[in-house]
Amino acid sequence: MVKLNVTVIGGGMITRQVILPTIIQEKKKGKISSIVVASRTRDTIEQLIKLFPDVNIKGYPEKDQDSHAWKTAIKETEKPSIIIIATPDDLHAEMALFAIEHSHHVIVQKPLCLTVNDAYNIMNSAKEKVVYVFTDYHKRHDLSLRACQYKYRKGEMGEVLCGHAWHEQRREIPLKYFRKWCEKSSPFEYLGTHYIDMFYFITGLKPVKVVAQGQKKLLVSHGINAFDSCEGMITWNNGAVLYLQTSWILPEKNPCLSNQGFQITCTEGEFRADNANRNSNFSTTKDGYELFNPYFFKPYLDWNSFEDTEYAGYGADSIVQAIDDCIKITEQTKNLNKELAFEKRQKLLSEFEKTRPLPNQAIIGVSVIEAGKMSMIKEGKPVFLDDKLFPHYD
Repeated sequence: MVKLNVTVIGGGMITRQVILPTIIQEKKKGKISSIVVASRTRDTIEQLIKLFPDVNIKGYPEKDQDSHAWKTAIKETEKPSIIIIATPDDLHAEMALFAIEHSHHVIVQKPLCLTVNDAYNIMNSAKEKVVYVFTDYHKRHDLSLRACQYKYRKGEMGEVLCGHAWHEQRREIPLKYFRKWCEKSSPFEYLGTHYIDMFYFITGLKPVKVVAQGQKKLLVSHGINAFDSCEGMITWNNGAVLYLQTSWILPEKNPCLSNQGFQITCTEGEFRADNANRNSNFSTTKDGYELFNPYFFKPYLDWNSFEDTEYAGYGADSIVQAIDDCIKITEQTKNLNKELAFEKRQKLLSEFEKTRPLPNQAIIGVSVIEAGKMSMIKEGKPVFLDDKLFPHYD
């Protein structure tokens, strides 16, 4: 089997809790050769090395701090490779384009970027270089939501009329983990993008209009000029409307990090899912009361050795899907000449575009969050999306 070299840009919460444990597990399976992490400071790298002592993690910068260490890491990553971008949302476009320019496959934590113009730049660059650019929309791998897609696409639910999605997180996210950059984002962009993509994933519809508003109360009292909560009404091209409710200021004692769920009403049926409360709960002296979601990304005893830990869940499944796709691309082109390899990659990518969140699909979420921000700036003024998904006021 071909082995990939993986470089992760960003050493924050998602890298520590999900990305690195997943990559390390795939390395044990023989899919990954080297693991590199790039961050702004050496201190972050040292923390990761201590957190994962059994793994030979190479880190950039090698000393002190360097805001451009990610560029050095990308340039020095040997192919076949994947660059995983897990940085603040406003940095995604520049980093993705740089990785594509150097002919690396890319995984970007959702959203792909923040503007439709950047999404097209990424899409066109990826086509020119014939590389795989995957947005990590892990909710697509939640089996309850996949079941909804199955029944909808098989015609069992009729045509969608309306829906409601909610995604809210504890205030530790903007106050602790994202304090340095949350003013450049919002819960609508950071959280809402999951269920924007989910509505598209289930129905195949495209957005045509967004009306959104946001509130600033709590975070501004802590010196952070960011939205506490945001709500959007998204109209789709069959006339259906999705109401999207987001916030990231839940109390610290909320029993789970995220409250989230999804509901749609159709002409022949309805679907409802609480994607946080899975009726599996713990109460311990250490952690108190916990709503336990066994399906996202959790540790379990390894089937082959109860002395070891394995991780399972849709949080990992999304990343693994992208890794397996890139291995397939590499294996099916490795013995071909340059021209034939180029044509084979084009063919494989055109197939992946039908079912994966490559740029042609990830642009849906980008268009809605850009339109939502425009609407919030104008305190709820409607924003329309043209046939190429560019947002504009009427």
